[in-house]
Amino acid sequence: MSKRCGLQHLGLVPYQQAWDYQHDLAEKIAQGERDEALLLLEHTHTYTLGRRGQSENLLWSEAVLTQKGIDVLWVDRGGDITYHGPGQIVGYPLLRLAPIGWEGDRLPEVDYVGYIRKLELVLIRALAEFGLEAFRVAGKTGVWVQEPTNESRPRKIASIGVKVDARGISRHGFALNVNPDMAYWEGIVPCGLDQVEMTSLALIKNDQIQKGAVLSSIERSFETVFDRILVPEQSNWIR
Repeated sequence: MSKRCGLQHLGLVPYQQAWDYQHDLAEKIAQGERDEALLLLEHTHTYTLGRRGQSENLLWSEAVLTQKGIDVLWVDRGGDITYHGPGQIVGYPLLRLAPIGWEGDRLPEVDYVGYIRKLELVLIRALAEFGLEAFRVAGKTGVWVQEPTNESRPRKIASIGVKVDARGISRHGFALNVNPDMAYWEGIVPCGLDQVEMTSLALIKNDQIQKGAVLSSIERSFETVFDRILVPEQSNWIR
């Protein structure tokens, strides 16, 4: 029987506030005070560096970052550096990936990697609804596409970085480029990989993409891949 999972649409949220809100919800889930949750949102312009982050992969100076209104945060997810901003759909699944009462530094590798593969599959299935054949690239985390005008190298359309806390609750998640301003990717070495080229759904389809349609496709795919029933909830993230 599918488990219930709260669904919250948060709109445009500063990164730090959403990070704090994840922490609050994860505590309640761990204590058995609420159902699991999926947060879908967008962020104001932000660069985040994960546990493997290298400061040299942030290319723009402090003056440029200030002029462009970009926040820079070191966070507790996996991976290196990435960009978040308007036009990018971010998903934060807060799921119980370990039995109640479990404690440890991290899940066994097979479960942890398996969770990441499922997040990739959610996006691959969702993008298929728009006639886009997305795929994984061996040895790299994320979701990629082959653009007709760039046959030599696939481009990355979605980034993934997660944390599973000591009680087995997942945090962070995925970021799918729908129609963001792609110029902001020029300020970093995406994911710390020199050869990575980023793209978006709007660039590939060359038409107006309706954000609501993308959100709905993600929700349907998430329910199928994770065997959850999404239940819309009101959010109270504003402090």
